[in-house]
Order: sequence, then C-alpha cells, then structure tokens
Amino acid sequence: MTAWIVLPVGLSAFSITGIWIVYSMAVMNHHVCPVENWTYNVTCSEETAKRGFPKTCCTLQDIPLISKCGCYPPESCLFSIIGNVGAFMGKHTFKVDHAKSLHYVGAGVAFPAGLLFLFLQCVLTYRIAEMALDYWMAHVRVALSPGALVSLILSGLFFIHESFVLQHAAAICEWVFTLLVLIFYGTFNNDTMIAGLIRRIPHNHSCVVIDFGTLCLKSPGGSITSTHFNCPVESVAI
Repeated sequence: MTAWIVLPVGLSAFSITGIWIVYSMAVMNHHVCPVENWTYNVTCSEETAKRGFPKTCCTLQDIPLISKCGCYPPESCLFSIIGNVGAFMGKHTFKVDHAKSLHYVGAGVAFPAGLLFLFLQCVLTYRIAEMALDYWMAHVRVALSPGALVSLILSGLFFIHESFVLQHAAAICEWVFTLLVLIFYGTFNNDTMIAGLIRRIPHNHSCVVIDFGTLCLKSPGGSITSTHFNCPVESVAI
C-alpha cells in the first residue's frame, strides 16, 4: 500500500524537478533565454556568451515556453522521459519545433481539458468527503484550481499577441499553470491512502481509526455504521 500512497506525490515531485532541470539545461545551452529576461531583439548577431551562461541576445524564438525548453538535445532526452512518466497523470507533449500545428492543437485541447478535470475533481472531493482530512484536501484543491484557471486564460490571451513582453508573460503564465496542475496531482496521495486503508479493513470490522479521523464502511443495503456506538474498530498506523 505504501507504494501507491507515495506514487502521486512522487510523480508530481519528479515532474516538477525534471522540468526545471530541463529549463536550466536549455538556458545554459542557449536554446532559450532565462525567465528573468524581458529584453528581446528582432534579430541577433553572433552569440558572444559562453556555453554554461545565459544568452546575452534574445529573439522571439528564445522565449522560455516549456515545450521550447525541451526541443533540442541534450535536454530533449530528459523532457521525453518526463513526458512518458507524466503519461501516468494523463499528460503528453509534442515538440513545438518538430510538429508545431500538432503541438498547438494538442495544447489547445489538453490544457482546457486538464482544467476541467481539476474543477470536477474539486466537486467530487467535497461530495465524497467524510473525514477532516478529506475536507482539508478539498480546500487545498479549490485553492489551486482558480490559480490554474487565471494563469491559463492569461497565457492564452498573451500568447496570441506579437509583443515580446506579452509573449514572455505568456510563457511565465504557462509555467505557473503547469506547476499548479502538477501540485494538484500530488494531492491524490490522500485518495490512494484511503483506498489502501479500505482494503486493509478486515471483513468483521466496519471502522478503522486513523490519526485524522474514523473511516467507516457502509454495508450493502444498510446504513453507515456509527463511529461511536457498537462499532468494531481497528487502529491502523500510517
């Protein structure tokens, strides 16, 4: 059961760490400009900065979109691994420079669909919540979802403009949206933990006491057993 509990947060932590490593590699290899850079040029002469240092001259092609960071080797190899691992969480990527139309269509479908999933998950979390931890987790998810909504809308609005500044702002909003979604997925460790606890409850027990509440099962055709009266209880250490 322990492996399933740590899987969601493990995948989330791996993906977040991985995409930042990809970004750092792309910056150091002069494939994108750093996010703190807000100065862009129409064209650039020969790059004078050494490898291992950020570019000194940036164009529109150097804006640090997440997909742009993973376009070229060696960082593209790590980016592909992260994409494959992220498939467990329903994500996939197409490299923007190699299949631009497909990439934009995929992003246009996947991002709104992912956002819809977040809001539906918030509703379901509240509907099935029974313990204090369930409600606490629902509050966390509700706090993350509006941030993802705002960042996605701003990213789309900024991206359609040709202004260097707005394009750069779109990239930052895309990073914020992606990080919020990955953090949201990390909260599913609560769901996998509850599922694991239910499987561990013996057939002759109807409740299990854990550190943050009491979980009771509903017998077929019956009502939920009381957590205080006539309820065989088993303590489980987390």
